[in-house]
Amino acid sequence: MEPLSLHRNRTPPRHFPSRASALYCKGMSAEQVERNISIMGAPLAGRAGLFTRVFNRIFSRHLLYATLFVLIIGFLRGNLAAVNSQLADPDIWWHLADARIVTTTQHFIHTEPYSFSVAGERWVNPEWLSEMPYWMGYSSLGLKGIILVSLLGLWANVFFVYWRSYRMSRHPAAAFWVAILGFVMMTINAGPRTIVIAYLAMSAEMAILEAVGRGRTRLLWLLPPLFCVWINLHGSWLIGFALLVLYILCGLFSFEKGSFEQQAFCRADRNRLLQVLAASLAALMVNPYGWRLIWNPFDMMFYQTLNIKSVQEWQPLSLAWAAGWAVFAAIGLLVLANCLCGRKWKIFEFALLFFAWFAAFDHMRFTFMAAVLAVPLLTVDVARSFFSEPDEKTIPAMNALFMIGALCVLAYIFPTNAVLKDGLAARFPLQTIASIQPSWRTFNQDGLGGIMDFNHRSPFVDSRWDIFEHHGQLQDFLNVSSFKEPLKTLDKNRIDHVLILANWPLATLLDESSGWHVIRQEGAGEYTWDLYARTAPATPASVVPSQPACAAARH
Repeated sequence: MEPLSLHRNRTPPRHFPSRASALYCKGMSAEQVERNISIMGAPLAGRAGLFTRVFNRIFSRHLLYATLFVLIIGFLRGNLAAVNSQLADPDIWWHLADARIVTTTQHFIHTEPYSFSVAGERWVNPEWLSEMPYWMGYSSLGLKGIILVSLLGLWANVFFVYWRSYRMSRHPAAAFWVAILGFVMMTINAGPRTIVIAYLAMSAEMAILEAVGRGRTRLLWLLPPLFCVWINLHGSWLIGFALLVLYILCGLFSFEKGSFEQQAFCRADRNRLLQVLAASLAALMVNPYGWRLIWNPFDMMFYQTLNIKSVQEWQPLSLAWAAGWAVFAAIGLLVLANCLCGRKWKIFEFALLFFAWFAAFDHMRFTFMAAVLAVPLLTVDVARSFFSEPDEKTIPAMNALFMIGALCVLAYIFPTNAVLKDGLAARFPLQTIASIQPSWRTFNQDGLGGIMDFNHRSPFVDSRWDIFEHHGQLQDFLNVSSFKEPLKTLDKNRIDHVLILANWPLATLLDESSGWHVIRQEGAGEYTWDLYARTAPATPASVVPSQPACAAARH
């Protein structure tokens, strides 16, 4: 047997992948290496035909995990109950109405097009681009298209996080299991939401910065076009821009103390980063609203306090949601992994994790963002502490059969448009909404506003809330909802019709009021909706003047 020192000096054939080269240098013959790698599902280049190499490359372990993500998301988010709840999301319907206006008129929306309460006021649509996939899905496939785009967006986020985790840890199994934990953290916004599309942009930004950390600094120039697209997708671009600034600031100095160790950027890298930052800032102006779209997220932070206080997703993290438990599990894993096998941290990595967890605890809707930012870093620690060497053995043919079978099962269980329409009718009083006349001033519950927008019926408010807070209608809506002088508020806004749930306290008040009466009642699933109209004042009877007695006698 040759001494080990000789094996270390062996030069592997150029067509060997890295795993095969390592085995060859350990003393295996080329034939042994070929057999070993073939079992793993990656035959050596030059030893297999082109078709086999391409087939094995496509149907790798990554595709197996991608298919498992599809199955998990399909069963948990694509079942009938989950799909019906997604269609009941109040936001998706005014998003579809926005996209319909842009595609049919070929003009961007600059003034309020729906409600009668703030009609014609200036309005900026910060999510116009991310509305388009949902509208194209609906235009092509009906209600199924909305759900399909929603599920594909969620799957893309989970798989993107998995792929970034794998690139950082080089351990597919660890990346898979931590990505599953990330999926649970994403469930709060896992619906037909525009922010699901925007989080793909955030994941892309992080993938670029992670690649830069591996020495591929030229990829930084992908950031300006990314921000050019991102600002038209969602206001979360501001978080992405702040993370880029944080990345630059944390790399301006070297630091070595305790568990922290990092080197400062060299002068060339620092200059490149500053140039990319300036180009990204300039790229933000490429939008249909100019500086107003840039200002929009700041307006949300500083001038929409009622909006933030009133929406459940903006409240602190709650353990009533599975995502809350997932956040605690992720933090516990992170701490345990570093106790078992610590590592050196960069300042940016630590700051990124602190920001992700703080944002998730402060506003539960940011658990999705925490998954995008923290899961890859968590995977590195989990792989180092709990997993041995990566086991990449797989059988490509079995992966292909599994993928085909999974897609067939999902296609079979996916609800039809007819079933989805029945589910929609069980959530909204569609016939009552259709009976609303254009001249009416109808007070409505906010959850109905979006579907009224989509059906060309003017609501009092819908779930956008930004424009309604600026002009006072949101405060009026909250006053009526919380039973603070509701009749006075209805009179103030000249409301002549009210569409609300029959079990609302306001419904009881209107039933007891002589000024209102029910003109229509509709059952929608387990809900009953009442449409009230003002009672017209009674018309006094005509008074015939009495004739003088003498005049009557003359006849």
